[in-house]
Amino acid sequence: MKTVLAAAIALAVGGNAAPAPQITESPLAGPEPPVRSSVFDGPTAHGAFSGEATTTGALSKPALAPSIAPLPPLPVTYTNNNGELQAPVMPVPYQPAGGIGTNGTEPYYHPLSDFDYESFVVALYQEWIELDLFHDGLAKFSEQDFTDAGLTAEDRSLIEFMANQEVGHATLLSNILGPAAPPQCTYNYPYTTVREFLDFCQKLTRFGESGVYGFLGHLDSQAAATLLLQSISTEARQQMIFRQFDGLHPMPVWFEVGIPQSWAWTLLAPYISSCPANTTRVAWQNFPALTVLNQPNPAKLNPNLGPDQAATGSNPLNATTRSPLADAPRYAMFVSQLNATYVPLVNITESGASAVQPNMSTFAGDPAVNGTIFISITSQNPYLTPYNLSMINPFVYAGPALYQAG
Repeated sequence: MKTVLAAAIALAVGGNAAPAPQITESPLAGPEPPVRSSVFDGPTAHGAFSGEATTTGALSKPALAPSIAPLPPLPVTYTNNNGELQAPVMPVPYQPAGGIGTNGTEPYYHPLSDFDYESFVVALYQEWIELDLFHDGLAKFSEQDFTDAGLTAEDRSLIEFMANQEVGHATLLSNILGPAAPPQCTYNYPYTTVREFLDFCQKLTRFGESGVYGFLGHLDSQAAATLLLQSISTEARQQMIFRQFDGLHPMPVWFEVGIPQSWAWTLLAPYISSCPANTTRVAWQNFPALTVLNQPNPAKLNPNLGPDQAATGSNPLNATTRSPLADAPRYAMFVSQLNATYVPLVNITESGASAVQPNMSTFAGDPAVNGTIFISITSQNPYLTPYNLSMINPFVYAGPALYQAG
């Protein structure tokens, strides 16, 4: 059994001397993760894949049902209408009754279910590509290229620091997952200029951040979720910085949207050319790609001229990878902040369709369409809210696509 040596830190309160440090030993429960103090060994390969893939497709086992049936809400076991403590006692002074993991149990910072494990796998794939992406942009473009784009030496240094942050994030998730944690892959990026690099960074960090928000509250291992939250809080700041580098408002919304794991994987996967043999596969669905043809592109001098050429893909709507319940394209699903809104599709062809942008207002004055909206094409329009958004997956015909209004 491995042991951990912990030294107490001497502190003084109110002028009283603290006791001398004590050395204690405690057993470390559970499997020992691989020892990884650093995971970055230099840039990986880049470019499109050529050759024959040895393994493709999602990791899968037989499914119990084609979709999750809607159920009524759980019984309400707690209400508070007077602001007073409702339980007759407190566990300890100044700690209200309740909470998860508050009973003194030692935290276990590893997955507790396949759902946990596969969620962290997608998150690690995201951290790997961010680690490589930030380094790649700095290596590909010269100092003069960055200067011409309006970025200084301090800005380049900040991007390098953000790359170093990803070393820590990838190390953390690798150790949470254990020996089968996926390694870094080969990537193929769509940018050719500094401005396009910055815009791609703000897009990639956007769906990476939203992808974690979508599953964080569903993890069985709330201890591991706490560590991931500390990681994604930093990534949120990265996304704001890249938006500012891109000439955009850093946070033009009141709430940040969360999306299911399959949506995040669908947006990420097109930029992975290949991975080493026997790499841990992903169980989440990879939907047919969807492109928004008429959204502005901030990398252009006039963002309203022409389609966005850095969209997530160009697969037609009649592509195959999808659930049998996604039998036909009928709705455009707009997911923004606290809302999931459906709009009937019009002018449907084998390669595209049109839809009217809906009014998704929530609270008075909330600019609901600002920032990033995720759009998917669906066959049905079930009523969903942020916590159960993944129930739409069996009905997704194509997408999601990023739609950025500002």
